[in-house]
Formats: sequence, C-alpha cells, structure tokens
Amino acid sequence: MLYIILYPLSDTAMMLRSAALIAALSLAAATGGQAAAPATPSEVVAQAPASAWRAVPAQDILVMTLEDGGRVLIQLAPLLSPHHVANIRTLARAHWWDGLSINRVQDNYVVQWGDASEKKPMPPGLVPTSPADYSRPWAPLVGRAVPLPYPDAYATRTGFVDGWPVASDGKQAWLPHCYGYVGVGRNNSPDAGTGAELYAVIGQAPRQLDRNIAVVGRVVDGMARLSSLPRGSGDLGFYTDAERKLPIRSVRLASDLPEQERPKLQVMDGASASFADYLRLRANRKDDFYDRPAGGVDLCNAPIPVRLAP
Repeated sequence: MLYIILYPLSDTAMMLRSAALIAALSLAAATGGQAAAPATPSEVVAQAPASAWRAVPAQDILVMTLEDGGRVLIQLAPLLSPHHVANIRTLARAHWWDGLSINRVQDNYVVQWGDASEKKPMPPGLVPTSPADYSRPWAPLVGRAVPLPYPDAYATRTGFVDGWPVASDGKQAWLPHCYGYVGVGRNNSPDAGTGAELYAVIGQAPRQLDRNIAVVGRVVDGMARLSSLPRGSGDLGFYTDAERKLPIRSVRLASDLPEQERPKLQVMDGASASFADYLRLRANRKDDFYDRPAGGVDLCNAPIPVRLAP
C-alpha cells in the first residue's frame, strides 16, 4: 500500500520526519504483509531499548490518592495547556483537593472530581483562563511533530509532539479527547474553568469536545479504578445526595513528595525507531490472531506508551 501525503511548503520539517515513518508503516505491505519481529505493539513496547524512553518530569505527574488507598497517576501537558496546568500545580501545592470527592460518573463518558458544593475558596495565585487556552499555535510545533498519515474526522492533520497526540488545522494545535485523557470542567462559555474541576474520559473518545474544553493531561495509572466506579443516577451521571461520593485523600505533585515516594514515569520517544515500529503494527497488525490488518489507525487508537520506570 502506498501512502501519499501533501504538505504545505511551510511544513517541510514535518514532511521530512514523515518520510521515515511512512517507510516504516509501509514495510508490512512491501514484504508481502509479513511484519518482522516483534509481531505485536505490546512486543515492541516490551523490547524497546532504554534509548527509546524519556523521563517524565516529576512536576508533570499528579498523584491522586483515594480514600481506599487507590492511586491514580496523571501526566500533565504543560506544553499544550500551560495556563490550566499552572493552575493545577497551584491547587495541588495548596492541597485544595484533599477531602473533596469524585462527584460524577457517567457511563461511556467521564468520571469527574472536585468540590461538589462549589463553595470551597480558591487558593491565591490562579491565573485567568479563556477559550483561547484550548489550543496552541501550530507553527512552533511543526519541526517537533511526527505526523500520523491517516485521515482524521476532526482535524486536517494529526501526529505526535513530545510524547503527546496532537490534532491541528494547520494554524492551531490541540490535545484530543481520547480515552483516559483529563479535561477541565467548566460552565458555559466564555468560562474556561480554572482546573479545580477535573474529569477523565472513561468511554468512547468524545472528540466533539476538542477545542470546546481544555485537555490538560492523561491518566497513566489507575484507570481501572476510575472506570469501575458506580455510575451516578442523577442528571449527567452526577451522584445524588443519597449516593456516596468517593472521598479523595490527597492530590500532590510528584515533585512535592519525598524522593523515595515519587512515582517515576517514562514515555516512549515519538521520534524513535521503536515508536515507528509500534505505529506500523497498530495500523498493519498481521500476527497469529489478526487475519485482516486495518491498514490505518486513528489518533486515539495509537496511545503513546507510558510506563513506570524500571
């Protein structure tokens, strides 16, 4: 199968990066559909060398501990959502979420946490936000982008920047609403939310929310705990007064924890050969189980591997 992609001349850097990726994605077809070992995406991840992984800064890791001791790790995305992430760091350092709760679990949609009363005072130092914070200029990111050469229903181009899936219209770039991704609750526009009300996607990717709500990160550990919570019976999955809201014991930045308690995360380098091989197999899987390779993959179906550091 031959993939042909047209780029504006201003996207030369992206085109050069894309050439190697297209060659890798086409390898299976060029070899009669037989993918070289490793044969599955999970095998690529397991066999990736240390050079294919990058450390996640401790200040970009949010650690939420629930009442029952369950832990949820969230990787923040300051590159693509700087103002909201700054507020989230301020809220975490003020211990603002401690003693609050998970207030909403809507089936095939989101789990949301924060202040159910909406009366808890905010800490000082929060920065103003607006709908302009839902995306970032595309031009500074072009040279760092690894394109995904398949059509997308919600953006004219998609790819990966510094370990994050990114959608773009050629002028602005934004994080998509994929499974496990974390967004900021808000009221009607122009309110863009402070970052105090957060939610994680627990259903099919609601990409229609892209650029309508700020996406600030992704859950990298603890999704099984969030997605298995009892569904709320109120409107939009909010818990009623008769239903128990799961308390939050604490929310901390990993950088504020003692060194021996800090979770250490690594994300696969999008420019690595391992990631190119991983994408090829996500799109063209042909192993003992798969008879028909899909011949493509969308942005939310190619989650960038993140792992606890060995």
